[in-house]
Parts: sequence; C-alpha cells; structure tokens
Amino acid sequence: MPTGKVKFFDEAKGFGFIASDEGDEVFLHASALPEGTSSIRPGARVEFSVFSGKRGAQAMSLRVLEAPVSLAKAGRKPADEMAVVVEDLIRLLDSLTSANRFNYPEASKGRKIAALLRKVADELDA
Repeated sequence: MPTGKVKFFDEAKGFGFIASDEGDEVFLHASALPEGTSSIRPGARVEFSVFSGKRGAQAMSLRVLEAPVSLAKAGRKPADEMAVVVEDLIRLLDSLTSANRFNYPEASKGRKIAALLRKVADELDA
C-alpha cells in the first residue's frame, strides 16, 4: 500500500491532498478517512489505497500511521512558567474592574493587553 503525508485537508469542503512518498499528489476525499473521523491534520503520515478517479489518483481506505508533531507544541513554555504568566494576566484583567464594574483601559494599554491575551491563547492552543 502506498504511503505519504497529508499536504492539507479542508474539513468544510471535505477534501484535501496527500503527497505520496513516490512523489505523486493524491486527491483525498472525506469519505476515505477512517470511520468516525471528519478531518485530518496536515503532516500526518498515512497509508492508503489508490484508484484512478475522474481527475487522477484518488485515495481510499486511508489509515493514519503517525500523527504530525506540532512545532508550536514542541516549543511552548513549561507548565510552571505558564502558571506565572496566567496569574499575572488574571491580576492585569482584575485591574480593569472596580466595584464589579468594567472600565475600558486607554488605547495603548488596551492594545498591550490584547496582544498578551493573543500570546497566551497561542500557547494554550498549541
């Protein structure tokens, strides 16, 4: 059975492509994914059978061999360091309220808080 890596998969459109180890590009339809699976991440190593469809090679009966390694996950901060960042963020957000009433910060401080929230969200999402 041929093997390769998923180049991309669009869950909304229900298709993507596999870069086979032989150098071919293979169409991947959602119907070829393992039962109970609606999506697959780019970079996943897969094994699949191939048939010749209307527009060329198309994968069927796909099996995931190896999930992709997330570069973001590999480079994220240790949990004890993140705990300190999250505690500081909580204090910062608490400073925006007084007597159970929210106060918008001035624009420059608001941009800094928003950037910090995005960075923490990226760390948590990895």
